[in-house]
Amino acid sequence: MSGPMFSGSLTALITPFRDGAVDEDGFRRFVQWQIDEGTDALVPCGTTGESPTLSHDEHRRVTEICIEVAKGQRPVIAGCGSNSTDEAIALTKHAEAAGADAALVVTPYYNKPTQEGLYAHYKAIHDASNIPILIYNIPGRSIVDMSLETMTSLAELPNIVGVKDATYDLARPARQRRLCGTAFCQLSGEDATVVPFLSQGGHGCISVTANVAPRILKDMHDAWKACDIPQVQRLNDRLTELHSALFAESSPGPVKFAASLLGLCADELRLPLVPIKDTTRQRVRDAMREAGLLN
Repeated sequence: MSGPMFSGSLTALITPFRDGAVDEDGFRRFVQWQIDEGTDALVPCGTTGESPTLSHDEHRRVTEICIEVAKGQRPVIAGCGSNSTDEAIALTKHAEAAGADAALVVTPYYNKPTQEGLYAHYKAIHDASNIPILIYNIPGRSIVDMSLETMTSLAELPNIVGVKDATYDLARPARQRRLCGTAFCQLSGEDATVVPFLSQGGHGCISVTANVAPRILKDMHDAWKACDIPQVQRLNDRLTELHSALFAESSPGPVKFAASLLGLCADELRLPLVPIKDTTRQRVRDAMREAGLLN
């Protein structure tokens, strides 16, 4: 592989619900809208997709619908993580059989494995499947932080192709690139810091904000690739307050509300998430207007 497998603006897709069930038709429309708006890749069943509250059947179905709609128009990186290695293997094998282009596997949460345990977890998933795997390192949610050394060892396995980095450590992409090479795909998991992440050797972002501003973010990443830094700054400035507002409460509460303002889905979450406060709703509205997404 001469370059990273994925780059640009990738959307961490919300999962629409209606009356407690997955809104399959709504999800189909939403995925197609993302494609029409230019998103570079689609990421179903991650944190933003409320994967912890999806049943196994729902998880598989959401992945399948995304792949069906994408139809090769865009790569699909299916969320397959679990704190049970056996469950993560089962989800990864399903994603592979369904036709996903890669699997996104989060570091095991709650169990708090050692670095040796992290390596063994990912190697077991790698050895049980033939699909490219992206490590999802998010210590703020998983408690564990995969070290540079562990990630570098995993990168030696042929199907470990990259990382979604949500560490907020902006020195890390340069250090990881030095250890793993330029073909190891480095994707930010933090919208607010994506520009400095790219400047340190990152390749793109798996974005929450792209759920409601896919075209702006696609244009921003294209401007980065074209070395049009003034345009990158203009578009990034336009979205700065929105990035912040969408994390004013537990995600995906704010971004689902933002999507509902655009008529993309119902403003419905699953417990233990609850509807966002009125003050947060107003903050999201104001940020959407500032970004030019609402009148």
